[in-house]
Amino acid sequence: MAIQLKSARVERWPVAGAFVISRGAKTHVDVVVAEIEGEGATGRGEGTPIYYLGEDAAGCRDQILTAAPHIAEMGAAEARAAVQELMAAGAARNALDCALWDLEARQRGLRLWQVAGCDGAPTSRVTAFTISLGSPGAMAEQAATAAADGYRLLKLKLTGEDDRLRVAAVRKGAPEARLIVDANESWRDIDILSEAEALHDLGVEMIEQPVPVGADALLDPIYAPLPFVADESCQTAADVARIGPFYDGINIKLDKAGGLTEALRIADAADAAGLSIMVGCMLSTSLAIAPAFVLAQRARWVDLDGPALLERDREGGFEFREGRVGPPVN
Repeated sequence: MAIQLKSARVERWPVAGAFVISRGAKTHVDVVVAEIEGEGATGRGEGTPIYYLGEDAAGCRDQILTAAPHIAEMGAAEARAAVQELMAAGAARNALDCALWDLEARQRGLRLWQVAGCDGAPTSRVTAFTISLGSPGAMAEQAATAAADGYRLLKLKLTGEDDRLRVAAVRKGAPEARLIVDANESWRDIDILSEAEALHDLGVEMIEQPVPVGADALLDPIYAPLPFVADESCQTAADVARIGPFYDGINIKLDKAGGLTEALRIADAADAAGLSIMVGCMLSTSLAIAPAFVLAQRARWVDLDGPALLERDREGGFEFREGRVGPPVN
């Protein structure tokens, strides 16, 4: 039953072009990978540091190395429970937690979805494809290219300035696409209801994190014609009751939650509160998408395009075809 850490390492993966949001541009992503072995099996998990929380890949690796001696000699399930107490939510715990889920599944000869208690095998889902922040014209070109590649759901990064122009341009570039937007906390000093109504008229179906963390009550008196979904404002299941009155849904990301274990708890809390579920990701490879894909079966919106934004993915990674994400065909 005993397990041990086989490795904890940092990997760098180049982005296809550049990934631009209101906080800056990325040409690569550094991820942390944990490998745990026991009983002749090896489980792997990947985490992407949450930059707005000050995480970095080297620091996440060191957190895993520090935690590893405390879970040695435990079984995979026991260790997974232990890391919830040993480590704070974040990319390091995500990598270790998902490695332990993977290890347990392999030791038991089961699929991850079976160990997680799902009713059936995951099937391909429509995924959003992210349109990086840029001029309206540049975003329209990105949208047209994504639509030509088969993506039917586009997610636009916004800044709180000229958002209507950007959305209108994307609508022209991809007139048949469904649109969702991520305001990245930027709607601080604007008329939120007026902006939401304008974007609704342009065909936007959801707005992610319009206001800054801690300013969620700004949404309290607003009855917008489209749903608001919390991202940065909801990190763990404990946040759901606090932010639930201000939002219509929650974007669950395993790096924020600190792994699949907490992500499943958030999904249960969201269901209990009557909130819609979105499953998102950071820039990542398919190793990180695998556990998120299990949770995505419960989601209204799926945004698991992390590997599709990279210059290359891991061998045998998820397939992105006709705007859907699905496991590789064996």
